[in-house]
Amino acid sequence: MRPALWADVRAFEPAAEGLEAELLLRVPSDVAFVEEAVELVARHLEVSFIDRRLVRFNLRLALTEALANAIYYGNAQDETKGVAVRVLFGRHAVHLEVTDEGGGFDYRFLPDPTLPEARMLPTGRGLFLIRNMVDEVRFNATGNSICMILRRD
Repeated sequence: MRPALWADVRAFEPAAEGLEAELLLRVPSDVAFVEEAVELVARHLEVSFIDRRLVRFNLRLALTEALANAIYYGNAQDETKGVAVRVLFGRHAVHLEVTDEGGGFDYRFLPDPTLPEARMLPTGRGLFLIRNMVDEVRFNATGNSICMILRRD
């Protein structure tokens, strides 16, 4: 049986720390699901997020890169594993957390893809793009979870 994308949306009380809703997804470790997952998140955000341009371009690119990295590098495309996506919609920001089931990595040691000696390396460009598309990027201590924050103007 082929794995499927799973999603759940939960609304918060208006006073709950500025949060409006939470969207949870479970994405199989197959890049064929990346576009569907990104579109699902984007549709929810375009309804409530003020700046649709940020959702259409910045968010889609950042989430696509984070999911692809989680599937390719974190889970090594192991179909028995999945990627958890948690999106917190707030009045002032959106938090996107992407967590894979891999062993993690140390993001501090990725080469700078803008340096001539690193341009042809197969790693580093996705995280570079993510950092330039969102306002803030955080990792957990293990290195298997990235939190991307996109603030409302």
